[in-house]
Amino acid sequence: MLISVLRTCFLYAVLLFSVRLMGKRQISELQTSELVITLLMSNIATIPMQDTEQSMLSGLIPIMVLLVFEIFLSYLMLKSPKIRRIICGKPIIVINNGALDRKAMTELRLSTEDLFEQLRQKDIFDISEVAYAIVETNGMLSIMKKADCDFIRIKDMKLRKKENTLSVTVISDGKPAPGSLSICGMTKAQLDKILKKENLRMQDVFIMTADKNGDYTIIRKDRS
Repeated sequence: MLISVLRTCFLYAVLLFSVRLMGKRQISELQTSELVITLLMSNIATIPMQDTEQSMLSGLIPIMVLLVFEIFLSYLMLKSPKIRRIICGKPIIVINNGALDRKAMTELRLSTEDLFEQLRQKDIFDISEVAYAIVETNGMLSIMKKADCDFIRIKDMKLRKKENTLSVTVISDGKPAPGSLSICGMTKAQLDKILKKENLRMQDVFIMTADKNGDYTIIRKDRS
C-alpha cells in the first residue's frame, strides 16, 4: 500500500514538472499537439501507479520521451510557420465584414448553435453586432465588433488619462514583499512616509499594493 502511495506521489510530481516545462496554458488554450501529449502522459503514468509489479522506468521513460518530443516540436513550430500550420492548422474567419461564411463553418463542422453559444460567452446576443469572428487554432473564438456597436474608448472622446501601470503587492500580511518596491518605483523611505501618513505600522497592514503612478491601496488587518 505504501509503495503505491509513494509511486503515485512521485509520478504526480513528474507530470506536474513536465506540464510546467510545456508552458503555462489553460486546458481550453492547448494546441492539438499539446493536448495529445498531455493525454498520453497521463495515461502512461496510470500504468505504474496501478500495477506495482511494473517498473517505474516503464512509466518514466515514455513520459520523458514525450516531453522531449513536445519541446522539440514546439521549437520547430516556433522556427517554421509551415510546420506550425500543418500541426495546429490556421485561424479561420467565420464572420467576414458582417457576413456569415457558411463554407468556413462547414469546414470547421461548426453549427450555428455552437457559434451563437460562443458569441453569448463574449456578451454578444445579436450577430448583427459582429464585424469579424475568427476561430483560432485552439478552438477559441475571437470577435471584433462593428464600430457603431463597440464600446466608446477614452481616445475616441479625446480625453486625457494617466497611463495604466502594474500594481504590485508591497506589503503582505505585515511583511514587505521582496523586490516589489523597485517594480513600482518606490523607495523604503517613501513607503515609511506613506505608512506614517496613514498612521499605520507595517505589522498593521494585511495587504498594500502600489503602482508607478504613486497610487496605492491599503487593507488593514482585522483587529478583532
